[in-house]
Amino acid sequence: MQLTDRVALVTGAGSGIGKAAALLLADAGARIGVLSRDEDEVNQVVREIEQAGGEAIPIIADISIVEDMQRSYRQIQDQWGRLDIVFANAGINGKWAPIDELEPEDWDQVFNVNMRGTFLTIKYAVPYMKQRGGSIIITSSINGTRVFSNAGASAYATTKAGQVAFGKMMALELAKHRIRVNVICPGAIESQIDENTERVNLDEAREPAEYPEGAIPLTDGQPGRAEQVADLVLFLASDRSSHITGTEMWIDGAQSLLLG
Repeated sequence: MQLTDRVALVTGAGSGIGKAAALLLADAGARIGVLSRDEDEVNQVVREIEQAGGEAIPIIADISIVEDMQRSYRQIQDQWGRLDIVFANAGINGKWAPIDELEPEDWDQVFNVNMRGTFLTIKYAVPYMKQRGGSIIITSSINGTRVFSNAGASAYATTKAGQVAFGKMMALELAKHRIRVNVICPGAIESQIDENTERVNLDEAREPAEYPEGAIPLTDGQPGRAEQVADLVLFLASDRSSHITGTEMWIDGAQSLLLG
């Protein structure tokens, strides 16, 4: 029980990586604020945590809305009186299209969730975390950090690069408060993020390349599992990573080394 008595907020916790992380952190002893926009998914994750003997509360919120995030942290404070871990995981792929077909509102939508949402998630967590220190983990991607060959993903990749820079800035700024900030960069992982992806005329933007044995060398092309990413989140949330901050970590089975 590495995280006994600690309190964590997990955004995008209704499915995929967020859900896997919420379940694993709870299994390690943390009490979990399960945050997502989908009420049914949130309630299901809370039930699973409670059925396994853990403690969790549902938080229905949009990470890009100031009032939602302020309310989310007040809810956690009222329930448990502390905050130790924040997993800023929520994000969208948005629209992938050639630049001349990508509308300003498409660009703004991705930035509003991925960058503004990450900013708000961390901004409103910090006053609570300054009391004891803790760990913040941001979900970025191989896109925009090592991989630039995914056609049409300019908005998404730019936000993912921005999250890494933001994480490094925060790591230094918050070190005096004993708050560690690290960034994880998953490759292809089995999740539901593709459900919010709109792909338009990508052949026009794509540079041709073939990988006859698959694009993930470690698994012969098979995507990773959300539970594998959750293992990394647990490590970064725990004291086992107590001297690690300002670092990005790729978890992709060498996919980015091949595609980058």
